[in-house]
Amino acid sequence: MILLSVDGLRACYGAAEALSGVSLDVGEGEVVALMGRNGMGKTTTIRAICRMMPSAGRIVFAGRDLTRLPSHRAARLGIGLVPEGRRCFGPLTVAENLAAAARPGPWDAGRVAGLFPRLGERMGQLAATLSGGEQQMLAIGRALATNPRLLILDEATEGLAPLVRAEIRTAIRRLKAETGLAILIVDKSLAELREVADRAVILERGRDVWDGPLHTLDPATADRLLGV
Repeated sequence: MILLSVDGLRACYGAAEALSGVSLDVGEGEVVALMGRNGMGKTTTIRAICRMMPSAGRIVFAGRDLTRLPSHRAARLGIGLVPEGRRCFGPLTVAENLAAAARPGPWDAGRVAGLFPRLGERMGQLAATLSGGEQQMLAIGRALATNPRLLILDEATEGLAPLVRAEIRTAIRRLKAETGLAILIVDKSLAELREVADRAVILERGRDVWDGPLHTLDPATADRLLGV
């Protein structure tokens, strides 16, 4: 069953067109990778889906048209965003960050700590004093605390040490295997995404140009669409 459907999405920054007709969908329990070289529209697509910027086209989530909704109402329908750059509440503790986002459901501080044991050891610590990797875990935990139906991860492992990247990938695999949560993930590493994603959508110049299971993405196409 399709949970998120995006059709003909268009968006601009001033006079510059950033998206010129992106279409994609995410099914219940599916992990979809949104890929493309820098500047091709990945983060803009995420911002438009989350209603953080104006757009044209059609966005339907759980049967509801999001096009005219403000971002807070879209979030309350069950979209949890882990934004690029983490953006934790630095002056608040780990526990307070999670409490600030909490909505009713199975994901509470204890369950987040089960997914990320490091956070369980630092519940009373200020977010600003955490390492970059721990802040990213907190950003993911905070999104989960909203008890979403769709989790969106925008460059969730960007700039992190390999060991921390592996820990976050393991958490994503657990979410996929144990929860049935739908996930839309933006990342650059094809090798790492093959471990967790069922399917990929690749953007080029603000359009979707490839969609399919990652195992069917041949090396020549990957180099053409994803190579530097």
